[in-house]
Amino acid sequence: MRHDIQTRIDIEAPPAEVWRHLVDLAAYADWNPFIPAASGVPEVGQRLSIRLQPPGGRGITIRPTVTASQPASVFEWFGHLAFPGLFDGRHRFDLVLIPSGTLLVHSESFGGLLVRPLHRSLDGSTRAGFQAMDEALRRRVRESHPAS
Repeated sequence: MRHDIQTRIDIEAPPAEVWRHLVDLAAYADWNPFIPAASGVPEVGQRLSIRLQPPGGRGITIRPTVTASQPASVFEWFGHLAFPGLFDGRHRFDLVLIPSGTLLVHSESFGGLLVRPLHRSLDGSTRAGFQAMDEALRRRVRESHPAS
């Protein structure tokens, strides 16, 4: 079974500025309520350490592999819980240039045996975590890149 989540937010800054904050994993602890700890090198093939903390949900640390890293455009990782096929996730950030700055499309595609029993929490606390991260990223970028 597959299940997808997607959120979108406009950020009033160019994609390169949004990208700078998105791939600064060490700084996530300063601003990111959904991923309060992250480390690693945001380059294809590299393993990351990501601490996920959905609102009202259980926190978990995963060790995904970066599958796409195109500056000011796409950042993606793929990971799984315990072993492949149990609960897999492809987490993706697309940065799209728009007249007002950047459209951030934040998504994840889930697969595996645990998707069906977990789909309510994915649509609830996980989606809420995505939205909280999106809003926090917009605030972070706004603070460092004031509108002219």
